[in-house]
Amino acid sequence: TLSNDWVYRMVKRVGNYGEIYERNVGMNTPLKLQRGLNALWNKGGIMYAPPIR
Repeated sequence: TLSNDWVYRMVKRVGNYGEIYERNVGMNTPLKLQRGLNALWNKGGIMYAPPIR
């Protein structure tokens, strides 16, 4: 079974989606890819994450 803080520990260790994206393919990498459709919905993209309960 998963502990109550599994999401917190996972995000703390590897980062959230935006941090992972920027670290691997974002503007500060050789690929220099903008988020585009991978941006959050309120920033012109289609990324929408429902809350985890």
